[in-house]
Parts: sequence; structure tokens; C-alpha cells
Amino acid sequence: MSIKRAVILLSGGLDSATVVALAKAEGYACYTMSFDYGQRHRSELQAAERVAQQLGVVEHKVIGLNLNGMGGSALTDSSIDVPEAPSEGIPVTYVPARNTVFLSLALGWAEVLGARDIFIGVNAVDYSGYPDCRPEFVEAFERMANLATKAGVEGNGFRIQAPLQNMSKAQIVQAGVAQGVDYALTVSCYQADDQGRACGKCDSCRLRSEGFAAAGIADPTPYA
Repeated sequence: MSIKRAVILLSGGLDSATVVALAKAEGYACYTMSFDYGQRHRSELQAAERVAQQLGVVEHKVIGLNLNGMGGSALTDSSIDVPEAPSEGIPVTYVPARNTVFLSLALGWAEVLGARDIFIGVNAVDYSGYPDCRPEFVEAFERMANLATKAGVEGNGFRIQAPLQNMSKAQIVQAGVAQGVDYALTVSCYQADDQGRACGKCDSCRLRSEGFAAAGIADPTPYA
């Protein structure tokens, strides 16, 4: 019987940790991929390492990218402040082309591994309005993946799975707790300090805090 492998994008945050646990529960051998892309802090990469260890993935890979060389986002350009109040339109924490780039590299690794499934923790309910978190983007990328690869052309197509797509943050928290995710290991904050302590003010902190409250589960997040 062949092993069912999956490549999973793991940022170290709440959503992606949940996705790893859900994929594992479905019987996938999990290969996780994180990116050192010039983000403001290293603590989310350390969190990804901890989550990968806790959930027992087969292999965890960290890829270096220089997205801060382009700038254009509060997450990669320290001259742009992280907003601490909800804003209209697409926020400055949007990183241009990030999910497109990340999924492309996950696709390459999946083809090498013989994995047919790529998981991403995007969400279209409780999210910040990023265009590359929408269902239309996920569907379009899957079509492209099957046009752009040897495996796809030869009929061994890929599926881009986004199991959190239509879940609220509270439902995501409940699903992860049910699968034994230790959320104390995760970091969601856009401007966490070197110890991984959250600011408690940014959009990501607000969504995370509201999710735990709505789920009726104590928030294990350490705040600065």
C-alpha cells in the first residue's frame, strides 16, 4: 500500500498548526514547509519548528526567500507600521504574491515527494481581506498546478486543500483542540517580540483572541 503524502504550509500560527493536525488525522504522512522570507520576527519560525515536532511530521523544511527585498508590506518593511485598528480595504499587512510564491514552492516539493495533496490554512471567514486567501485563488492555483507540472500533465494531478476555508476562528480552535494541538506553541502576532510574546493589538491578535473567546477555550497566548 502506497504512503499518502501531503505537503503543508506551516507558518507557526494557529491556522496552519490546525491544518497539520487535520491532515494527520486524515492519515497523511505530513511534510511541512516554512519560509524565512524577511518577516519582522523569527519567533513564528521557531513556533513552526515546535509545532512540527509536537505533531510528529515526517520532515520540516525551512526555505529562505528575500521578499523584504521587494518591500510593500508592513510584515516585511520595518518603515511601515503594523496597524493596530481594523482598516478599510486590503490592509498593509498583505504581502504581495506571498501565497502564490509559497504554494509554488510547495508544489515543487510535492512533485519531488510524489505527494498529490498540498494543504494551506487560508480562511475566507475570519480573515483580513487578503486576495490570496479566497476560494477563487485556491481553485485557480490548483488548475495552474496541473498545467505546470510533469505529474499534472501525466495525469497524476494535485489537489490544493484548504480545510479551514469556510470555518470561523472559533471552529478552527475547537477543531485543533479536538486533535490535540497545543496552541501555546503557536505565534500569530504580526509583531511578536523575540520571546514570541504577542502585542495584543494587531489584526491577527484580535482575530485569535476573539476566536478563543467564542470557542469558550482559554487563550494560551503569552502577551508582552
